[in-house]
Amino acid sequence: MFNEASNFVHGVDKAFAIIFGISIFFLVGITVTMIAFVVRYRKSKNPKPTQIKENPLVELSWIVIPLILVLVMFYYGYVSFAVTRKVPKDAMVVTVVGKMWSWEFDYGNGKIATDLVLPINKPVKLNLVSPDVVHSLFIPSFRVKEDCVPGKVNYMWFIPQMEGQFEILCTEYCGLRHSYMEAKAIVKTQAEYDKWFANLKVEKNEGKEGLTIMKANNCLGCHSMDGAKLVGPTFKKLFGSKRMVVSSGSEKQITADEDYIKKSILEPEADVVKGYPAAMRSYKGVIKDSDIKKIIDYLKSDKQ
Repeated sequence: MFNEASNFVHGVDKAFAIIFGISIFFLVGITVTMIAFVVRYRKSKNPKPTQIKENPLVELSWIVIPLILVLVMFYYGYVSFAVTRKVPKDAMVVTVVGKMWSWEFDYGNGKIATDLVLPINKPVKLNLVSPDVVHSLFIPSFRVKEDCVPGKVNYMWFIPQMEGQFEILCTEYCGLRHSYMEAKAIVKTQAEYDKWFANLKVEKNEGKEGLTIMKANNCLGCHSMDGAKLVGPTFKKLFGSKRMVVSSGSEKQITADEDYIKKSILEPEADVVKGYPAAMRSYKGVIKDSDIKKIIDYLKSDKQ
């Protein structure tokens, strides 16, 4: 019984079953043949080696039969793959941003969600992008997986055919918190989806230009906004706080003021907060001075 969570389940599972079955056939067949030869032609029964001459029928069979089986595997594999690249014209489009280390689902017009919510029985195309490293969006129950590659827009499509919640994973190792990169694909009825979409808040940018810049440069992949300890220290209540840092091999206490924040962005290894690795790259030439000012203004504000 196939779990028809999406329109690709049957084809992918069929191709897998055929390839797996052929592999098991050869595993068992070759192993049994090896054991039979060891028993039948062991030294005690054949003290003198016997010269085996060529057998055209056996050689031809060994060429033709594997060729046919390989072509069968190729056929079913290609058929199940080819349909995944032909997107229906009426598919709804969602942009998926994979970044260290979370998923973001952009429905357009400022409506962004942390889970992929979809209406049942409607084709959906996911445009896959990444601003940092290679990630891979995998929805096991839907039998779909595609990479999010920096500098390239990849895509996948499917038709969700079963209501419920389904796991979304990243299957391309992308750094320290790779295993935390999870989300949910939530399939609802059309009416439930319409209600959810109507209530999905539009992300407004007033006073949050600095936050937007930090998100665009993946700062929040290593620094939390809620006090949680990640790869780097949290941004919560950062501005004006006292920090113990390691500078040129010695420890000292500094105040997290404008100069410190700017220096941390441009020269991250100069003053490393004690207890954290010197793992941050320099953003010199990447983040403009005007954008650094917006980041500082945001960290100084109460909107954290």
